[in-house]
Amino acid sequence: MAMGPAVRLVRQVQIAMLVSIALYVVAGEMLSRTMAPDPANTLFHALSFISISLVGATVVVRRTLVLPSEALLKERSDDRVTVARWRTGYIFFLYALCEVLGVFGLILRMAGFTLANVWGFYLGGFLLLLLYSPRAPRSEVG
Repeated sequence: MAMGPAVRLVRQVQIAMLVSIALYVVAGEMLSRTMAPDPANTLFHALSFISISLVGATVVVRRTLVLPSEALLKERSDDRVTVARWRTGYIFFLYALCEVLGVFGLILRMAGFTLANVWGFYLGGFLLLLLYSPRAPRSEVG
Protein backbone atom coordinates (compact mmCIF):
# COMPACT_ATOMS: atom_id res chain seq x y z
CA MET A 1 0.00 0.00 0.00
CA ALA A 2 1.34 3.39 -0.94
CA MET A 3 1.59 6.16 1.59
CA GLY A 4 -1.06 8.38 -0.07
CA PRO A 5 -4.04 6.07 0.51
CA ALA A 6 -2.85 5.33 4.05
CA VAL A 7 -2.70 9.03 4.93
CA ARG A 8 -6.12 9.59 3.37
CA LEU A 9 -7.61 6.71 5.40
CA VAL A 10 -6.10 7.97 8.65
CA ARG A 11 -7.42 11.49 7.98
CA GLN A 12 -10.89 10.11 7.28
CA VAL A 13 -10.86 8.16 10.53
CA GLN A 14 -9.61 11.26 12.37
CA ILE A 15 -12.47 13.37 10.99
CA ALA A 16 -15.02 10.67 11.85
CA MET A 17 -13.74 10.52 15.42
CA LEU A 18 -13.80 14.31 15.76
CA VAL A 19 -17.43 14.29 14.63
CA SER A 20 -18.24 11.45 17.02
CA ILE A 21 -16.93 13.44 19.99
CA ALA A 22 -19.20 16.32 18.96
CA LEU A 23 -22.06 13.82 18.81
CA TYR A 24 -21.16 12.60 22.32
CA VAL A 25 -21.66 16.15 23.58
CA VAL A 26 -25.05 16.38 21.89
CA ALA A 27 -26.12 12.92 23.09
CA GLY A 28 -24.95 13.66 26.62
CA GLU A 29 -26.94 16.87 26.73
CA MET A 30 -30.07 15.20 25.38
CA LEU A 31 -29.81 12.20 27.70
CA SER A 32 -28.98 14.26 30.77
CA ARG A 33 -32.39 15.93 30.60
CA THR A 34 -34.13 12.61 31.18
CA MET A 35 -31.84 11.42 33.98
CA ALA A 36 -31.20 13.14 37.27
CA PRO A 37 -29.24 10.74 39.48
CA ASP A 38 -26.94 11.92 42.21
CA PRO A 39 -23.43 11.59 40.73
CA ALA A 40 -20.74 9.58 42.53
CA ASN A 41 -17.54 11.56 42.96
CA THR A 42 -15.55 8.33 43.05
CA LEU A 43 -16.44 7.67 39.41
CA PHE A 44 -15.31 11.16 38.43
CA HIS A 45 -11.99 10.80 40.21
CA ALA A 46 -11.38 7.32 38.81
CA LEU A 47 -12.07 8.40 35.22
CA SER A 48 -9.96 11.53 35.72
CA PHE A 49 -7.00 9.42 36.83
CA ILE A 50 -7.48 7.01 33.93
CA SER A 51 -7.74 9.96 31.52
CA ILE A 52 -4.46 11.43 32.69
CA SER A 53 -2.89 8.01 32.20
CA LEU A 54 -4.37 7.79 28.70
CA VAL A 55 -2.85 11.12 27.72
CA GLY A 56 0.52 9.81 28.86
CA ALA A 57 -0.09 6.60 26.93
CA THR A 58 -0.68 8.57 23.73
CA VAL A 59 2.72 10.20 24.10
CA VAL A 60 4.38 6.83 24.64
CA VAL A 61 2.57 5.19 21.71
CA ARG A 62 3.51 8.04 19.41
CA ARG A 63 7.17 7.84 20.39
CA THR A 64 7.44 4.06 20.28
CA LEU A 65 5.20 3.17 17.33
CA VAL A 66 4.41 6.10 15.07
CA LEU A 67 7.65 8.11 15.04
CA PRO A 68 9.92 5.09 14.35
CA SER A 69 7.62 4.09 11.50
CA GLU A 70 7.79 7.61 10.09
CA ALA A 71 11.58 7.50 10.25
CA LEU A 72 11.65 4.22 8.33
CA LEU A 73 9.17 5.55 5.78
CA LYS A 74 11.45 8.50 5.05
CA GLU A 75 14.00 6.00 3.79
CA ARG A 76 11.64 3.50 2.13
CA SER A 77 8.21 4.92 1.44
CA ASP A 78 7.01 1.79 -0.36
CA ASP A 79 7.49 -0.65 2.57
CA ARG A 80 4.03 -2.15 3.11
CA VAL A 81 4.73 -3.48 6.60
CA THR A 82 5.96 -0.11 7.83
CA VAL A 83 3.00 1.69 6.26
CA ALA A 84 0.65 -0.76 8.00
CA ARG A 85 2.44 -0.22 11.30
CA TRP A 86 2.22 3.57 10.86
CA ARG A 87 -1.49 3.40 9.99
CA THR A 88 -2.23 1.02 12.86
CA GLY A 89 -0.35 3.22 15.30
CA TYR A 90 -2.51 6.18 14.40
CA ILE A 91 -5.90 4.52 14.14
CA PHE A 92 -5.93 1.75 16.71
CA PHE A 93 -3.69 3.27 19.32
CA LEU A 94 -3.51 7.07 19.17
CA TYR A 95 -7.00 7.82 17.93
CA ALA A 96 -8.68 5.08 19.96
CA LEU A 97 -7.09 6.43 23.15
CA CYS A 98 -8.22 9.97 22.29
CA GLU A 99 -11.73 8.75 21.56
CA VAL A 100 -11.94 7.08 24.96
CA LEU A 101 -11.56 10.51 26.59
CA GLY A 102 -14.70 11.68 24.81
CA VAL A 103 -16.53 8.51 25.83
CA PHE A 104 -15.55 9.16 29.46
CA GLY A 105 -17.17 12.58 29.17
CA LEU A 106 -20.37 10.99 27.90
CA ILE A 107 -20.33 8.39 30.68
CA LEU A 108 -19.90 11.06 33.33
CA ARG A 109 -22.62 13.22 31.79
CA MET A 110 -25.02 10.29 31.83
CA ALA A 111 -24.01 9.58 35.43
CA GLY A 112 -25.40 12.97 36.41
CA PHE A 113 -22.44 15.34 36.25
CA THR A 114 -22.96 18.76 34.70
CA LEU A 115 -21.44 19.89 31.43
CA ALA A 116 -19.21 22.21 33.45
CA ASN A 117 -17.76 19.11 35.15
CA VAL A 118 -17.16 17.04 32.01
CA TRP A 119 -16.23 19.53 29.28
CA GLY A 120 -12.53 18.82 29.87
CA PHE A 121 -12.97 15.20 28.80
CA TYR A 122 -14.69 16.19 25.56
CA LEU A 123 -12.24 18.99 24.83
CA GLY A 124 -9.22 16.87 25.75
CA GLY A 125 -10.19 14.09 23.35
CA PHE A 126 -11.01 16.58 20.60
CA LEU A 127 -7.78 18.55 20.95
CA LEU A 128 -5.62 15.43 21.11
CA LEU A 129 -7.24 14.17 17.92
CA LEU A 130 -6.38 17.48 16.27
CA LEU A 131 -2.86 17.45 17.69
CA TYR A 132 -2.13 14.00 16.31
CA SER A 133 -2.97 14.84 12.70
CA PRO A 134 -1.26 12.44 10.30
CA ARG A 135 1.69 13.71 8.34
CA ALA A 136 3.02 11.81 5.37
CA PRO A 137 6.74 11.21 5.95
CA ARG A 138 8.80 12.92 3.26
CA SER A 139 12.24 11.72 2.31
CA GLU A 140 14.89 14.32 2.94
CA VAL A 141 16.52 15.54 -0.24
CA GLY A 142 19.78 17.10 0.51
